[in-house]
Amino acid sequence: MTTTHNDVPRTRRLGRAPAADDLSSAERMGTDELRALQLERLQWTLRHAYDNVPFYRRKFDEAGVHPDDCRQLSDLAKFPFTTKHDLRDNYPDGMFAVPRSRVRRIHASSGTTGTPTVVGYTQEDLDTWATVVARSIRAAGGRPGDTVHVAYGYGLFTGGLGAHYGAEKLGCTVIPASGGMTARQVQLITDLRPEIIMVTPSYMLTLLDEFERQGIDPRDTSLRIGIFGAEPWTERMRREIEERADLDAVDIYGLSEVMGPGVAQECVETKDGLHIWEDHFYPEVIDPLDENVLGDGETGELVFTSLTKQAMPIIRYRTRDLTALRPGTARPAFRRMDKVTGRSDDMIILRGVNVFPTQIEEIVLGTDGLSPHFQLRLSRKDRMDHLTVVVEAAVDTPADRRDTAAAEIAARVKDGVGVSVGVEIVDPETLERSVGKLKRVIDQRPAT
Repeated sequence: MTTTHNDVPRTRRLGRAPAADDLSSAERMGTDELRALQLERLQWTLRHAYDNVPFYRRKFDEAGVHPDDCRQLSDLAKFPFTTKHDLRDNYPDGMFAVPRSRVRRIHASSGTTGTPTVVGYTQEDLDTWATVVARSIRAAGGRPGDTVHVAYGYGLFTGGLGAHYGAEKLGCTVIPASGGMTARQVQLITDLRPEIIMVTPSYMLTLLDEFERQGIDPRDTSLRIGIFGAEPWTERMRREIEERADLDAVDIYGLSEVMGPGVAQECVETKDGLHIWEDHFYPEVIDPLDENVLGDGETGELVFTSLTKQAMPIIRYRTRDLTALRPGTARPAFRRMDKVTGRSDDMIILRGVNVFPTQIEEIVLGTDGLSPHFQLRLSRKDRMDHLTVVVEAAVDTPADRRDTAAAEIAARVKDGVGVSVGVEIVDPETLERSVGKLKRVIDQRPAT
């Protein structure tokens, strides 16, 4: 046991596994019972989408399939995929399956191409969402009566409100800090003594930097659980956060098109991947090139079908996230997904080599004298694509160490990833900090 300066006792990385009585009846289901429930709900979802969403009726008809063709779970592979382009093509509410009078809330993802993807929720959908987030916080080690500091952004982004209502559903006290105002966040954490923080892992690193800038040791705060999501992060980043903050760092997964945060959650007692709440979301992993369904343990693109959503059912949604499915452990009936290692649409193809930001992150975090903050800048020189890794130096890193670190990164990227890159080491706090999803890749190539 350790004790904070606020006299708040906690255990560190021992895993607060919930007692059996704490689990919901769904979490205690056996595999056969869960699969039967999934089939029943999948058949309802396919019928609901076909009858009430013109887009799905047209897509099913064009593919020559009908909801009645789904007699077992594997039959889902006969049905067509849904993509983000489909959602944008049906902006704003063409994917809704209920009248607008039944919609109680609308969220939207960022519209990087000019058109956001809009998602609607009935009251029952909102209740389901709060339930799966509450389940996720409990799996992370949270308990009724805990205080949760929510530093995800509020508003159209699903992160803040999704975490907020889930925490309240579990019986926690919520500090709706949202993003930004980093110094104020540090003050709130110091003064209000939350046990749990929910935030992007990149912004958590920014908060840790601010604690240290103010002369506060993050290990002496009340925080004992960090629930991090909304962007890929590595095991090395987990270790850094846990060491610097003296807390359990666990992963949460979700996306607005499927529901929001709470689709899957890593359990604190195992930290071995995210258990998918399969009573509400049915997962598949496909080969992103030939679109065939892959078996457990094979890495590919994650695809989700909602099983209980009323306002906006989603059928075989291609998330673009890369992962693999594995058998359940802490929740045996629920399959796990590996931590997302990247996105198929964020992959950089540099002179014929596939490069993911997480590969570079592992190298940066393993290089002495550097901070975890970096960007990948794509440019074009002499008709060839060129990648520059721009990394902030740690405070007080001497100039000669910066030069050595740059050479080490270039060599390790060449050896481990297989491409030559430029490396630029910049002063601390030079790169713009993220309050939402991290913008790792900056494409400066001229339009063609």
